[in-house]
Amino acid sequence: MGKEKKKSEWRSPGRYTPCSIGGQALLEGVMMRGKTSTAVCCRDESGRLVTYTERNPERKKWYHRVPVVRGAVSFFSSLATGVKYIGKSADIYAGKEDDAKLGKGGMFVAVLLALVLAVALFIVVPTFAWMGIDALFRLDERLSPNIHILVMSLVKGVLKVIVLVLYLFFTSRLKDIRRTYMYHGAEHRTINCYEHNMELTVENVQSCSTRHARCGTTFLFYTVFLSIIVMIFVTWLLSFAGITTAEMQARLGGAGRLVYNLIIMGVGLCSIPVVAGLSYELLRFVAKMPDNAFFMIFKAPGFALQALTTKKPDDGMAEAAITAFRKVLEMDADPSVPSVDFYEMTMKEARAFLGKKYADAGIDDASETDWMLCAVLGVGRTELPHISKLTAEQSLLLEKYAEERAGGRPLDYVTGESDFYGIKLHVTEAVHLPRPETETVALEAVRLINERGYGSVLDLMTGSGCIAALLAEKTNADITASDISEDALAVARSNLPEKVKTVRSDMFAEISGKFDLIVSNPPYIRTGDIDGLQREVTCQPRIALDGGEDGLDFYRRIADEAPVHLTDGGMLVLEIGFDQAADVGALLGKSFAEISVLKDIGGRDRVVTAVKK
Repeated sequence: MGKEKKKSEWRSPGRYTPCSIGGQALLEGVMMRGKTSTAVCCRDESGRLVTYTERNPERKKWYHRVPVVRGAVSFFSSLATGVKYIGKSADIYAGKEDDAKLGKGGMFVAVLLALVLAVALFIVVPTFAWMGIDALFRLDERLSPNIHILVMSLVKGVLKVIVLVLYLFFTSRLKDIRRTYMYHGAEHRTINCYEHNMELTVENVQSCSTRHARCGTTFLFYTVFLSIIVMIFVTWLLSFAGITTAEMQARLGGAGRLVYNLIIMGVGLCSIPVVAGLSYELLRFVAKMPDNAFFMIFKAPGFALQALTTKKPDDGMAEAAITAFRKVLEMDADPSVPSVDFYEMTMKEARAFLGKKYADAGIDDASETDWMLCAVLGVGRTELPHISKLTAEQSLLLEKYAEERAGGRPLDYVTGESDFYGIKLHVTEAVHLPRPETETVALEAVRLINERGYGSVLDLMTGSGCIAALLAEKTNADITASDISEDALAVARSNLPEKVKTVRSDMFAEISGKFDLIVSNPPYIRTGDIDGLQREVTCQPRIALDGGEDGLDFYRRIADEAPVHLTDGGMLVLEIGFDQAADVGALLGKSFAEISVLKDIGGRDRVVTAVKK
């Protein structure tokens, strides 16, 4: 095999079309900024990508349109916003260690120290180095004033470049800073990928260059270059006012050289807005130009310097940059997309997250997405369209619920809540989950109680208490609810009003007295069929499912024992399996009359009613 051709870090494949989105590398993340929005995507201590977005303030002031002035304003605003987003990424980087988070006070101190360091490295050090060179070689005496000004500005400029290169080189050796430079490379590659009309995939992004003409590193180079020109002009103007090294030494003696250089240093500080504004305009112009031989003359120095500040990112870093970039594209295109803090979700993101989670788990029930969101948000289904985003707490709860649901746990167990004919019920794994079919049973019992004036009712094998709860709400009967499981009864008690009596009993063993009506949803699934059912069913209490070999064990006991506990003319209302009507009717025929079968909303046999002979 031939030697693989090394990919150029200076050019990206595809036709170049500049865009207005820019970025910044952060601690374990990337910031992308578009026309109307900004997105920050960071990787937290667990390795998860989290996103923060916000809308940019509108730029309608006059100084946003005036060349040079807009550059100076942009320079200082970029410093402020850059510090802000670094602070946000630092909080994610610190994770749960609150002591490690900077806070506003810590950020202020950090920024102040950074500014002091920048002034010391790029203004004070070159100034005093020049003073040493000037004094050593007595250049102020050997050179004419104009040539002296030119040489001073050039030497200081060269010194600034040397300091800049050394600073970037040594910081790139530090592990954490090097990772930030890798994220810088991911930011550039992502923007290059988009500007070269390629789909934003990790593979495509990784094929693009880590160099970009519209980069802060290139901006730094331009500021050094233009500061030389600006300082030549400014220092030349000062010479007309008598402010030169020779003049100051003549007035102040040996201290004149120091005073002169301090004046020049102060003027240099004051000229920063002008230099920044000019550098911005130059950067903006060059960045729009193609990568041809002519314009590469202007781009090459910045590209070369970026070799120190951009490193090849790993795929995870590229993914973070892509996520932030896509979010800016989405928000710039749609003003209705809400801003989110870290760990929050827009409603669109929440639905997309659940849709993918359900699809991967093989759950085919689109409506369940709404019900889960209702449970997380604590709202009704009709309110969902009016909610734009989930809080961080709600988002984390949604992720927890979705993970459990994808594992096969029924939604009602996940949320701890079931709905039964509009009644909210507490549920746990101790009870069989209420189903819509059982509503048909409960409603038929309500009808009979109210029409016939029944005063006492037994809900046999109550489980969650769903039937007894509906009877208590819709009738004035005295209701008793029984179950063999104390855990199930504990759940039922949490769902029932105090007027409902609860009894622990194995069928009729502990039941005393007689009732006008007995209603029950007994276990009726054949033992051999249970393991083949959906996992959402098989995870429910087997005792509430298993009806014996033919599914009729509990109906036999009810047929034999219920008559003793029914008043004369009392009735049974039983839920049955869709294919059990004939068999259950035959079992009841000995002691009961007027046996009827009702269908559920799906058109299947679901309820058997009978009157005691």
